[in-house]
Amino acid sequence: MSLTTMSAADLISQLHEFDTVIDARSEGEFDEDHLPRAINWPTLNNDERREIGTLYKQVNAFEAKKRGAAIAARNIAGHIDREVIDKPKDWKPLAYCWRGGKRSGSLSLILSEIGFRVTLLEGGYKAFRAAVVADIPRWVSGLQFRVICGTTGSGKTRLLQALSAQGAQVIDLEALANHRSSVLGAIPGQPQPTQKRFDTLVWDALRRLDPTRPVFIESESKKVGNVAVPVSLIEAMRQSPCLNLVLPDAERVALLMEDYDFFVRDVEHFCNRLEVLIEFRGKVVVDGWTSLVRAGNIEPVVQELLTQHYDPVYLQSMRRNFKQFEGAKIIAPDDHSVPAMARLAQQLFEETA
Repeated sequence: MSLTTMSAADLISQLHEFDTVIDARSEGEFDEDHLPRAINWPTLNNDERREIGTLYKQVNAFEAKKRGAAIAARNIAGHIDREVIDKPKDWKPLAYCWRGGKRSGSLSLILSEIGFRVTLLEGGYKAFRAAVVADIPRWVSGLQFRVICGTTGSGKTRLLQALSAQGAQVIDLEALANHRSSVLGAIPGQPQPTQKRFDTLVWDALRRLDPTRPVFIESESKKVGNVAVPVSLIEAMRQSPCLNLVLPDAERVALLMEDYDFFVRDVEHFCNRLEVLIEFRGKVVVDGWTSLVRAGNIEPVVQELLTQHYDPVYLQSMRRNFKQFEGAKIIAPDDHSVPAMARLAQQLFEETA
């Protein structure tokens, strides 16, 4: 039998050493957040976990444990039959559950009795979560950020994508958050991650970066949709050098018509989202916009959204929060197209290489 334990503090620097990371919690717990590369082998699934919890409260702990053990044994047997039979003897899995207790312990014990070198995470996901939260500031402090600024529609996301394609180091917070970071930024069919999941994704992105090379990142606010950017990261961004991406208004409108094409396809959805702006712009203005949208005149509405709402708010926020924004270097692509962004990205990458 080969069963060892590892602390979360040690694990975060040795996670790459395991062949498989096994999350023994329920599907719901797994979806809320999990370790990088983890796969879900529930010892008790969502319904079974609720069943045992109810039995524990309404009957007693002993009856709940008996029933839970029977269910867990069947589920573990199924995981082994489906996932383990073809594993070689030198397979090295890591297992965890909520606090490193019964669920992952039962699975780990059986795997170790088979002869595998199994590691059990001490304190489970709860300890990992605490270690990640504590570790994010350490990674942030060693990085050199270059903040891509620019008014709405200037192509910041396209530039980040082009920089990444060139081989530059990039953190795309909007991609991690599944949100385009504005009151109209929710992406249909793509729910946002939980705050815990977002934190883990940010930490995982940070730990992969080379501190000797610059990291390009967009000038986000404290929140991207419903999730908050880690405090240490937002503070570092606000102190970092800025690049001010500039596009003419007509190019910005054209870019937004492409990137938010789902609003063009579903005008009622667009109108519903515009209702959110009533508290900022007033009902008369928003009603005028929705009338134009329903009449098929979307581009004038986008133009007014930029110049009357987004631009003043953005510029005020940048001047207040980003210390080096006023001295930012102006960068301007030939137009809003992907090839133009690629040319600008190549120039920036060569300048910072």
